[in-house]
Amino acid sequence: METKNNGLNLENIKSSILSKEIEYQNSGIVSKQIIKKDNGNITLFAFDKSESLTEHTSAYDAFVYVEEGEMEIKIGGKPFTVKGGEFLILPANLPHGLIANEKSKMLLTMIK
Repeated sequence: METKNNGLNLENIKSSILSKEIEYQNSGIVSKQIIKKDNGNITLFAFDKSESLTEHTSAYDAFVYVEEGEMEIKIGGKPFTVKGGEFLILPANLPHGLIANEKSKMLLTMIK
C-alpha cells in the first residue's frame, strides 16, 4: 500500500543501522546498492581482509566512508589509510584502487 503525506510518496523511506545492512563473505567482496539514480548512486560494500579493487577511473566524484575496518585507498598512485569512522573525497577521472587491510565495510556515494 502506498503511503502519502501532503502529496509526497513515503513508501521507500527506510531507517537502519548501516553496518547491519551487509555481511562479510570469506575471501570475497559483497556489494549492496542502496540508491541508483542518473546523477549518482550509493553502494555499501563489505570486504574480507586483503580483498581489493584494481586501479580504475570513474566519471563521478565520490565520497568514500569507511564504516568499520581499515582500507588503503590509492588515488593517482598516492596511498591514503582510511579507518572506521573516517571518509575520503575522491575526485572524478583520477586512477584509484583499494585494498582492505582488515575486514572492512565501506559506503560509496558517487555524484555526477
